[in-house]
Amino acid sequence: MLSKFKSFFDRNLKKATTEGPDETVKKLNLACAALMIEVMNSDHQLDDREEAEFIEVLKDQLSLSGDEIEELASLAEDEAKNATSLFEFTSLINEHYDYAQKTDLIENMWRIAFSDETLDKYEDNLIRKVSDLIYVSHSDFIQSKLRVRDKKSIT
Repeated sequence: MLSKFKSFFDRNLKKATTEGPDETVKKLNLACAALMIEVMNSDHQLDDREEAEFIEVLKDQLSLSGDEIEELASLAEDEAKNATSLFEFTSLINEHYDYAQKTDLIENMWRIAFSDETLDKYEDNLIRKVSDLIYVSHSDFIQSKLRVRDKKSIT
């Protein structure tokens, strides 16, 4: 069974596989967005603050059009309970991102996790898993977590 969410990413990721550098950037942006949506979905409670932070991260960090941002936000709401494989996204990141870009992604995932002022154990577990899959050190994983937590003044 393919969800709208999975279908959207499959469509966009597959059409970018044989294209030039602009399509590679688009593919990577979509992979990062997919991982951030997974953080939103991991606690099974879609919060307006998480969605707002997700849109803010997309605006700040990724080269997505307004239409793509709207579609991603809509899909995140619709697909809050559907699970997807992380491998297709993390393998793209490992292939194309340097270490600093990977740690930035982990920090953005923390931004979404802390945006509702509570850190759910499933959010923490998912970010830890992604961090391991993209070879971010445990030290950098913890430092980014604390940095975002301290900005949000959450204990």
